[in-house]
Amino acid sequence: MGFSLGIVGLPNVGKTTIFNAITSICAEASNYPFCTIEPNKGVVPVKDERLDKIMEIIRTESYIPTSITFIDIAGLVKGANKGEGLGNKFLSHIREVDGIVHIVRCFEIPDIVHVEGDVNPIRDIEIIDTELALADLEVLERRKEKLIKSHTAEAKRQLQIIEELERIVGGKGDKNFFDNLSDDERKFIKEINLITLKPSFYVANIDEKELEKKKYLPILTDYAKKRGKEVCVVCGRLEEEIGKLSEEEKKEMLSLYSIEEDAIHKIIRYGYSLLNLITFFTTARKELKAWTIEKGTKAIKAAGKIHTDMERGFIRAEVIHYDDLLRAGSEARARELGFYHLQGKDYEIQDGDIVYFRFNV
Repeated sequence: MGFSLGIVGLPNVGKTTIFNAITSICAEASNYPFCTIEPNKGVVPVKDERLDKIMEIIRTESYIPTSITFIDIAGLVKGANKGEGLGNKFLSHIREVDGIVHIVRCFEIPDIVHVEGDVNPIRDIEIIDTELALADLEVLERRKEKLIKSHTAEAKRQLQIIEELERIVGGKGDKNFFDNLSDDERKFIKEINLITLKPSFYVANIDEKELEKKKYLPILTDYAKKRGKEVCVVCGRLEEEIGKLSEEEKKEMLSLYSIEEDAIHKIIRYGYSLLNLITFFTTARKELKAWTIEKGTKAIKAAGKIHTDMERGFIRAEVIHYDDLLRAGSEARARELGFYHLQGKDYEIQDGDIVYFRFNV
């Protein structure tokens, strides 16, 4: 029902601390490199106030929010592709995620060692980018070796695609290359799961001092802007402590540090924006469910998100928007006002739509 984000970064930049803060799983986080060995995985429900209001009006017995899965892998170091540190073997765990969260250290705490000796956000980013690119090039090379042995027209075309991808991953290709691909060619590229082609954003992990001095944030935000990327600012250690508090205590702590939004909601919001996502709702068997889809998804594909039978036997979608249901105050009144609409398979689902799919198989 939701989406997934993989967390990458150097050791000791606060990846696991932030993972703990946003998932409350309390994975081990220590002051030495490679604390995280086996990947940490956490599934977090996406808070959506609309669920409570829809449930109150439609009178369902329960609801299930959409969710986001976070995967935190061991920190990469310079030379990981050659086996330095723990190598890059854990990258396979994030090859199938929807997007990448790159944690960047923007704090100076002498007791927390930096694997490169000092704090330098841009250098750190470039180390990770290099290691991800080298790992992807290894994947492409293995694909290439298999394709060279085949002499079919399809294999030759796939080989051309692989070679262009190698140029793009190496920073020398033409990204307009993706504009003229067929659906089958796009599917082929998607199946390769190159990490460097996944959308990503930076999370600047700061401490309380950086909130005041802003020594590293301007450097990082300027760098990110030039690369067309967003920067989400999080105070990891503070957020981890906040995550252990009651809701009332959490609000007091956030207010004390003038933090308007806690880490989990901030990162989820950035994730939705990064992946161009929206939420729609369905009701069935007295249960209300939230679903995450990409903006612009047609009704028939949204039905398939729920069950393949719904897509295969799609007939119509009965749709009412959240704002209209709220304005009507009841289902009966909403029908009287003509707020419910029957839509065909090409209707683009809107954020906040409440949908009942009619299908027959």
